[in-house]
Amino acid sequence: MALPSAALSFCCVSFNPQASLFRQCSIKPSRLSSPSLPRFRIQGKAVESGNAPFEADDSSLVVCFGEMLIDFVPTTSGLALAEAPAFKKAPGGAPANVAVGIARLGGASAFIGKVGEDEFGYMLANILKENNVNNEGMRFDPGARTALAFVTLRKDGEREFMFYRNPSADMLLQEAELDFELIKKAKIFHYGSISLITEPCKSAHIAAVKAAKEAGVILSYDPNLRLPLWPSADSAREGILSIWDAADIIKISEEEISFLTQGEDPYDDNVVRKLYHENLKLLLVTEGPEGCRYYTKEFSGRVKGLKVEAVDTTGAGDAFVAGILSQFALDTSLLQNEDRLRDALRFANACGALTVMERGAIPALPTRETVLNALLKPVT
Repeated sequence: MALPSAALSFCCVSFNPQASLFRQCSIKPSRLSSPSLPRFRIQGKAVESGNAPFEADDSSLVVCFGEMLIDFVPTTSGLALAEAPAFKKAPGGAPANVAVGIARLGGASAFIGKVGEDEFGYMLANILKENNVNNEGMRFDPGARTALAFVTLRKDGEREFMFYRNPSADMLLQEAELDFELIKKAKIFHYGSISLITEPCKSAHIAAVKAAKEAGVILSYDPNLRLPLWPSADSAREGILSIWDAADIIKISEEEISFLTQGEDPYDDNVVRKLYHENLKLLLVTEGPEGCRYYTKEFSGRVKGLKVEAVDTTGAGDAFVAGILSQFALDTSLLQNEDRLRDALRFANACGALTVMERGAIPALPTRETVLNALLKPVT
């Protein structure tokens, strides 16, 4: 079976988490409650005057579960890792990116995950706090380090990864450490598949999804395939699909469609529809600079993206997810109105496009104001 080229380009190395690479920090992150922030919902031409304030409270809370790590992004694109002259330290991890992205857009978000009891772990907790993300569900492991990822940028801004997690703290989150009260009061619970790879985090992930489902929380799933982290391609496919039918919203890329369908055409609607399960409310397919496709039980279509010069595509998909979830958390009736859904997806596409214009994931995530300006006057 031919695997997607994007997946084959990744590489992975292991490292000893017990090595004393970083000295410990005595400063503990403080707890943070969800703040009140400005609201925006794109509806037709309302984008031009969408500045009405609102209360971003627990009624629209998006809780993101999974990994948070440090990306090291080369300052020069188009070079192999060993040839890069320097790297920019950037906080990342797909679920954490989504949490910060939602908060930057004026929504209410929280993050649940585990980092090392080290300087990077404390730094990440404080970054969440500084970005108005509730970090009460964050845990610290004294025996494992915060995960690291070195990211090679090709000249077109696409990425290759080298991970340091053997195991990293995020892999060691236990069910007993979960903040179930935070999960149950969410409007949306968002997660990926990396936390399904190893125990004990796999059991914690399954327990968290079960608790959210039983509480009536909307489940959002972005598989975020990182093939080298899995024991094999078959185990990755099986793991990703093992929780597929629980989700209400799923976002996938073209490469992930090809991977999950074992090489079928990701541009064929009939192929995509094979991945649409009975209880799914919305299936989104991202196509990079081309925008996205959407599928519901009643309608489907495509929304064009903004054309920008890509510097680093890290976090673009997460910014897109943040964009659409920030809108959906405020108004779930978007799924019953195709025009309004398309408006929300234009907003999400703009979020993704703006993120590729800077290096790193979290540092590049746009604010609501930046997105509105881009929609009014597209970036060239």
